[in-house]
Order: sequence, then structure tokens, then C-alpha cells
Amino acid sequence: MGNLIVKAAVKEQLEDQNVASDFYDALDEEVAAVLEDASRRAEENDRKTVQARDL
Repeated sequence: MGNLIVKAAVKEQLEDQNVASDFYDALDEEVAAVLEDASRRAEENDRKTVQARDL
């Protein structure tokens, strides 16, 4: 799977701080886990559409 985050957007959000290179990989893993959980919740509720409430 490709990167789920945009490094430039992360840098912009954390504008006054430096960002370590390994932070991006860790953040990408966290986002992937959140998406997997949301997908699972939608499936458990017999939906194919992932909704905000699945977060």
C-alpha cells in the first residue's frame, strides 16, 4: 500500500516544529489502523459505506 498521508500537509500542520523522518511512517501506520477499524465497523453493521460514525 502506498502512503496514506501527505508529508507537506503534516509539515504545514506542525509548522513550528521539526518532523523526524520516522514520524511519517509511524503516522501512516496509525492512519492505516484507523481505516481498517472503520472498515470493520461498517462491515459489522452490514454497510459497504464507511461513515464518520465508524471512526
